[in-house]
This record gives sequence, structure tokens and C-alpha cells, in this order.
Amino acid sequence: MLKKIRIRSFKSILNQEVTLGMMNVFIGANGSGKSNFLEAIGMLSAAAAGRVDDEALQRRGIRLGTPRLYKSAFEEKIPPHLFFEAQTDTAKYAVSLNNSLENPKPAWQYQTEELVCNQETIVNRGPLRDIKNKEQGLAALKLVESDENSEVALLINLLRNFAVYTPNTPILRGIMPDQQTREPVGLSGGRLAEALKELQSLVSKNEFIEEAFDDILSLIDWINALDTTSNVNTLLSSAIARPKNVIRFTDRFMKGRTHHLTAYDASEGALYILFCAVLALSPNSPYCLAIDNLDQTLNPRLSLNLTRLLCQWITEGDDKRQIFFTVHNPAVLDGLALQDDRIRLFTVDRNNRGHTEISRVIITEEIVALSHQKGWPLSRLWVMGHLGGVPNV
Repeated sequence: MLKKIRIRSFKSILNQEVTLGMMNVFIGANGSGKSNFLEAIGMLSAAAAGRVDDEALQRRGIRLGTPRLYKSAFEEKIPPHLFFEAQTDTAKYAVSLNNSLENPKPAWQYQTEELVCNQETIVNRGPLRDIKNKEQGLAALKLVESDENSEVALLINLLRNFAVYTPNTPILRGIMPDQQTREPVGLSGGRLAEALKELQSLVSKNEFIEEAFDDILSLIDWINALDTTSNVNTLLSSAIARPKNVIRFTDRFMKGRTHHLTAYDASEGALYILFCAVLALSPNSPYCLAIDNLDQTLNPRLSLNLTRLLCQWITEGDDKRQIFFTVHNPAVLDGLALQDDRIRLFTVDRNNRGHTEISRVIITEEIVALSHQKGWPLSRLWVMGHLGGVPNV
């Protein structure tokens, strides 16, 4: 698991260090830099995989742009390098990257690169070393020589498989293709039906997943069953584009032949729940991932209950997965068991100079006393400005 992330000179993040848990929630105003933090990890992920170019970034869910848009521009002189660092308990990977503002290249160049494990330096690349291909990462090459279970390999693989997922309703419905397909589900929700089918096949073998499906059914209160099917002629118009398999919901209120709905007709909230559940529960999901705008399309009560279940699935699951997500809905905060140190809440603000500042919310005795005194939940405390990260509108 990643323990610490350091970022310098990336977009609105001039200099930040964040100490992480298993489940990491970022809340703040629009434009405060929440997505920038996720994309910084995506840049580091591409670097760990050996090449930072548009293809590598897009595959990780990063918004593409010119070097001028990636580099912090708070001063007249834009810093030449972006710096990123990730640490686990025993290993560290750090890299600085550069690409010319005036004459950008297809791939960013590695200026420095460091890979350390148990205080032993594995890779140490400096800006003055004569390395012919500066667009090739050395840590990725070193991985070939490392045992797959070594601390070095675990860190690099954790980083290189990271991605930022941003679900999109037409893609979840199966009527538009996903431009970035992955296992178990694409970055925008492609192949959701196939991923759900794969996960359901584990229900009879895994009690934890079986209980999770019961929880999913309790969240989507208008259904009493869900499955996948390829026989959709009676469920979908022939004019609608369709994947090979579709999700089929059984509406508990409808009768007769009209009680089945596909993802095309179902509420988009139900699809977002299934998308999050697949990422949290599937053994094929990355061990480190992010979901941007987790709470979109969900009503406050559903956001709260989904968050509560995600906390349970992530902290109690066998896969020891680490997840990051951004939110805007304060109701999400009431679903977080922040007394568990593995679950962490961060507020994201921009200071009076425009720099993104990320601060962990610690539930102090003063916050607890205020909550009891006012009778306010955590969401209300945030809205009233007691935690930070509140939109200034």
C-alpha cells in the first residue's frame, strides 16, 4: 500500500505531501485541485511503467494537455520540472520529468529517477548522467531483474497499474464504446455487464462477495434481483446499440412480462453503484485506483450508504486494495468511519495565492464536542466551515 505521496509543480499543486490510508476521500470546492491530485499519481504511474506520453497518460485516465498546462504557473518563470514521489513502508520511487514549453516532444524526459528499497539504492539517475534515451524510465527496466514478490516489484507494479476511473452514463448503459478498456471494467464504465457477470460467478465460492451482493440489492431498493443476459430482443429496441451482454434488473413493483429492465432503461444511480462495487470487489481490479466524482448522479442518502459499504468492502476484503475518490456531496462524510485510521478524509482548498493545499481531517475532541453540542453530523460541520475545504460561494 502507498503510504505517502509527494508532488511539486504539477498544475495547481505547487508543493504537497499527503500521508495515506487504505480509503482516501477528498472533498472541496470545484477547481480546488482534487482531480489534479489523482492525476499526479497517474503521471507517477506512467513514469513507473517506463514512458510518459499521451498514450500512457490517457490509459490511466489523465486529461491530456500541453506541457504548459501540466506545469504550475504561479510565477513568471514556470518551473521546468514536475516532481513526484511515492513511498511504502520499505520502498520509495521518485522522479522528475521535463518537457519543453516551446517545443514539446511526444514523450516527457526523465531528469532524475530514484528507486530505493530498505535504504538500498536500486536506481539513481541524475540530470548530468549521460543516458542516451532520456524518455525511457530505468526503474521499469530494473523490474525485469527483480523477483515479482520483492518490495521493489510490489511498489512499481502498484504504481504502474494505477488508473483514474470516471464513470459515464451512456457508456455504463452500453450504448457507447469505452475509449479506455481495462480489466475488469473500462475507465468510463465499459464492459460493466461482463464485469458483473464475472463477479457474480464468485458468489457461490466467496461468502464475502455473496454478502456484498445482498448489500447491493439493499441499496437499489426497487429491484429484487439482477443478472446479465445476451437474450435482449424482448428487452431492447432493435434501434439501440447493444453489447453482447447486458445487465438485467428485476423490478419488484412491476408485474408480468414488464418487470425486467436493462441498463439502458434503469436508473443511472443503480449503474454507478454496480460500477463502484465491481472496482471494490473484483479480484481483477487494480490494487491501487481512484474514482473521480464518486457521488455524481447519487442522491445524498444513497451516497452516504454507498460510502459506508465501500469502507467495509475495502477494509475487510481479502485483496487489501487502496482507493482514492473525490466527492462534492457532504452526505458522503457521514458514511466514513473516521475512527478507523485506515479510512482518511482530506479537505482540498486553494490558498490566497492559488496553491492547492490538502489537509487531513482529524476528528479531535473539539470537533466531537461541537458535534454533540449542536447535534450536527460530520456533513453539517463541513458545510458550516469547521473542517475546511468549503466552497467560497
